[in-house]
Amino acid sequence: MADVPASAKCVVIGAGIVGNSLVHHLAKLGWTDIVQIDQGPLPNPGGSTGHASNFIFLTDHSREITDLTLDSVVQYKELGVFTECGGFEVARTEERMEELRRRMSSAKAWGIEAELVSPEFVKEKVPFIEEDQIIGAFWQPGVGVVDSLRAGTIMRDGAVAAGALTTVPNVEVLGLDVEDAPGGPRIRKVRTDRGDIEAEYVVIACGVWSPKIGDMAGVSIPLTPAVHQMISVGPCPQLAGGTGEINFPIVRDMDTFCYERQHGADMEVGSYAHRAILMEPEDIPTIEQSKLSPTELPFTEEDFDPQLEQAFELMPELLGAEGAEIRYAINGLLSLTSDGSPILGESHVKGLWTAAAVWIKEGPGVGRAVAEWMTHGYSEIDVAHSDIARFHPHMLRREHTRLRTTESFIKTYGIVHPSEQYESDRPQRKSPMYDQQEKLGAVFFETAGWERPFWYESNAGLVDKYGDAVMPREHEWDSRWWSPIINAEHLAMRENAGVIDLSAFQILDIEGPGALDTVQRTCVAQCDVAVGKVIYTPVLDAKGGFLSDLTVMRLGDDHFRVVTGGAHGMADRHTFTSQLPEDGRTTLTDRTDEISTIGLWGPKARDILSSLTSDDVSGEGFGMLSCREISVNGITVLASRISYVGELGWELYVAMGDAAALWDALLSAGSDQGAVPVGIGVYGTTGRIEKGYRAYGAELDAERSIVEAGMQRPKVKAADFVGREAYLAQREAEPKTILCTMTVDDHTSKSGQKRYMLGGEPILTRDGGTLTDGHGHHPYVTSAGSAPSLGKHVLLAYLPVDQATIGNELAVSYMEELYPVTVGSVDATSLFDPANERMR
Repeated sequence: MADVPASAKCVVIGAGIVGNSLVHHLAKLGWTDIVQIDQGPLPNPGGSTGHASNFIFLTDHSREITDLTLDSVVQYKELGVFTECGGFEVARTEERMEELRRRMSSAKAWGIEAELVSPEFVKEKVPFIEEDQIIGAFWQPGVGVVDSLRAGTIMRDGAVAAGALTTVPNVEVLGLDVEDAPGGPRIRKVRTDRGDIEAEYVVIACGVWSPKIGDMAGVSIPLTPAVHQMISVGPCPQLAGGTGEINFPIVRDMDTFCYERQHGADMEVGSYAHRAILMEPEDIPTIEQSKLSPTELPFTEEDFDPQLEQAFELMPELLGAEGAEIRYAINGLLSLTSDGSPILGESHVKGLWTAAAVWIKEGPGVGRAVAEWMTHGYSEIDVAHSDIARFHPHMLRREHTRLRTTESFIKTYGIVHPSEQYESDRPQRKSPMYDQQEKLGAVFFETAGWERPFWYESNAGLVDKYGDAVMPREHEWDSRWWSPIINAEHLAMRENAGVIDLSAFQILDIEGPGALDTVQRTCVAQCDVAVGKVIYTPVLDAKGGFLSDLTVMRLGDDHFRVVTGGAHGMADRHTFTSQLPEDGRTTLTDRTDEISTIGLWGPKARDILSSLTSDDVSGEGFGMLSCREISVNGITVLASRISYVGELGWELYVAMGDAAALWDALLSAGSDQGAVPVGIGVYGTTGRIEKGYRAYGAELDAERSIVEAGMQRPKVKAADFVGREAYLAQREAEPKTILCTMTVDDHTSKSGQKRYMLGGEPILTRDGGTLTDGHGHHPYVTSAGSAPSLGKHVLLAYLPVDQATIGNELAVSYMEELYPVTVGSVDATSLFDPANERMR
């Protein structure tokens, strides 16, 4: 048995598929002096990797998860541990068939071979299925199973053979030592029952135990161990006589939330239909206490009985075959998070990384991505949605994770709408206007814990006023989590004015002698501007991909205010914090809970504001992209002349205690002018999409460039910033794709109903042919929404360069029907008010 070394450059805690993949890729990237430890024996230390059913379905509605899965499959194939068998997702209901049509859209968008097939097609490949139980299926021939333990052994042994890795099993972690250092806390030591290890980097990659280990360093890793039930029935004569482990396609019985997967002469049946059975990491039994392994808990038959009946309906002759019996049954533990994504990246403790809440299908992809991130500062696959920095404080509570995963467990195989809202653990954060908004019939959507009005039922009368201009949606799916009131509010804002609650903005004040250097290093745009100027800027990683886009206000020589979206606010806070000088004289203060933001926009916005202030808010006296303090109805307000909806107006920053009074004053003064409260449905979708404004997380991500997004400016500042060299090279090179704006020419479906795309759909040639850009990607809709001022439904998508021409006629595939679209813009020029006259 190897000894625990006294020191290492990097300690990886965990020898499951993630830890093994990580040490493999770190070694390939040139890292040495890596130590890997696990509390269990090898090759199966007792984690989720050892009991997983190990099949991989390729298509997810998330491009990030799909990319990680596809990369993992490539790696598994290179290791010789992947068996391709194909897989079906079968439908018992028409509602599920519609969801499978949506999965076809994702498959086409991500470049995955798939098709919708008949029950007879399923029966040909799975002869023991009862075809009269299903009405159709989604078929992916590339689905397969993997020997994850063998894969991990190969990767781990390769790193050992390269002289980069020492692996020590049967080691219990007792603590993580963190010390104060310039720039913040830093990891220094892993304490174990077999000796301590001094380390520069530590990666927590131990699955369901990760929260317990993170707590040792004061780092919250918000995942919960959750039970997934699985039985193995056999021997089944229909499965006998084949070669290898699997000869028939895997079946996901989506409407009953279960799967059937051959394992030799047995059929495994797994369930996501039972109640959510959650555990605390500290309550997982030890190896000594476990009959099988710590993550294979005693089976609870009463939870599985309904599922077993449904499985018998689908495969009665197989599961009821003479001599077949339940030979193995467990409540297996896996990791769930509150938003369904992994937890990756460097924590607030420098050098302490996490690679947790990762399933078998994503393991090697995650290992590669985290290794690249640790080495270069970025990964080739954009994993922003999995960044540990995304969590706000309330989201780090174990109670929040338990409540959200209890709600979401049943949705593992569920039909989840793109706009679907969680119901649990709400409300967490309410703006000062919340009570007034409730009285106005606000329909609240949650972002980063904030309750944000998406529309107001008090504006329902505007729907009749504007008639068909509100672009009503007939189909229930298209109109779910949507209302025509959104479009009516949009038209009222364009006609008069709208008042919008933007309290969810993340507000960061950077102050001190190094403030200018901090924002200059972080931001692409020139930040050395006059006090009182407002800067819109991208933020890049070292390879020139987007990390964010946000605004910066210079409030003093050594005082800058960063304003960014709430959903990405904590990650942006981490980005700016990492650029602070280590002398401690420059600080970053999060003022999100102190300052509320209210937007006032529309052609009558200046009239409304001037009626409440004696300060000069004229076009000459208060120009675009400027900010200053003014008094509004006796309330001190920092007013910023900027617009995300393409109208004249301001963002008004006000102390939380004064925000409700300001809100009331604006609506009262604007009532005679036709001003109305307006929801985020306008701010985030209709208003911005009419202007072609890009959104981080949709159009802007780490795999796109400023040039490809059409956002390059004539000059690049001389001051250095992260990603500058890459950006300069991008400006000299020909783009490989171009972000374009398109309008839908005809919404009429085969049924006669008009359908409205929601985002994520593939863009094809007019006759349905596949398009591919210079990156090898297929174009898909990054944002979709109504543009009521234009009377059009607008789509944004990156197109191949040869297709990015105004007037080009293409098609969008929505629910397996083609709808004609036309390219309207191939740069940042908006379809609505292209000269920006309305903003003046």
